[in-house]
Amino acid sequence: MKNALVIRHVAFEDLGSLDPILKQQGYKVNYVEAGINNLSQIDPLTPDILVVLGGPIGVYEDEEYPFLLDEVQMLQSRLLADRPTLGICLGAQLMARSLGAKVYPGKYPEIGWSRLELTTAGQRSPLAELVKYNTNVLHWHGDTFDLPRGTTHLASTPEYENQAFAWGRCSLALQFHPEVTQSNLESWLIGHVHEIKANPEITVTGLRQAIANYAPKLEKQAALFWQAWLELVNSSEPQLIKSR
Repeated sequence: MKNALVIRHVAFEDLGSLDPILKQQGYKVNYVEAGINNLSQIDPLTPDILVVLGGPIGVYEDEEYPFLLDEVQMLQSRLLADRPTLGICLGAQLMARSLGAKVYPGKYPEIGWSRLELTTAGQRSPLAELVKYNTNVLHWHGDTFDLPRGTTHLASTPEYENQAFAWGRCSLALQFHPEVTQSNLESWLIGHVHEIKANPEITVTGLRQAIANYAPKLEKQAALFWQAWLELVNSSEPQLIKSR
């Protein structure tokens, strides 16, 4: 059986809509908990897929959270070997750092729902499924990153230019959250309450209404996105960006 290793930073930020798709395609999903499990003992090349999820800490806070250095080292080895890798939010920032790019606080938090603007390359990638039918995706971050050398820029928003990049044959870094589900996002409203209250223009009531409005469509389109990406991962000759 194929295996997907998932690095999780907080319990409520999990695989979400990606979990059933992985299992349908014959992957065994194993979570490891950052800060609890010893990441330095994991062979970064063994998993068929490595997924690094989001979390409320910064990539640059490795003095307070030393395990971040283990994650960077894992990703460096894995990406240089061109093994299938997915980073979401903090995971994308860790991928950027592991590839030598700068990660730093943005001008202001981007929390809420909006559409992605895809580059020409992004339009020829699986991300195209996430912009069909005016789909909005969830953004929940305060940090950003420079585009690493050797990567392909895939998506942006008016607030943050670098929302997604591709590396190698089929690795993806996503600053936004395509994995969220309507049922699970109530846990986000609890777990991220201090971040919500730190932004006076954001309210739990407003976020809950936006979740009801946008999450169902995102779940539907995200399933197609995950299927398209996994089709590439499982291909003998993956091509993340389709030729013209």
